[in-house]
Amino acid sequence: MRRLSGSRASSDRAATTRRRRIAVLALFVGVVAACSSPPPETATGPELYSELCSSCHGVGLEGDVGPPLGVGSPSATLPDSYLVTSIRRGIGTMPSFNHLSDDQVSRLITFLRDVQSGP
Repeated sequence: MRRLSGSRASSDRAATTRRRRIAVLALFVGVVAACSSPPPETATGPELYSELCSSCHGVGLEGDVGPPLGVGSPSATLPDSYLVTSIRRGIGTMPSFNHLSDDQVSRLITFLRDVQSGP
């Protein structure tokens, strides 16, 4: 079996680095797009979740880029005040959604709690 030459291995590493940068850039663009236009003031909890959260936390709250938020998830045991702060300020890689009104945040958390309570 032949070993890769130094330049070939270096070229493979560079290609991997480029692919990672493209993936991170695509994720960043998706998050910025989701945050760029505020949802209507009258949006329901499910509508807010679908528009702002599902791309990272999964359509069914199962988690993806972000942690799961559904039944049995760690967030189900956290107080509402923690969720409010996380939504308003962002946490970790999650962006801030401080453009949402108090009513919108409340509707979003009510939706999360309804799902977390199970069928």
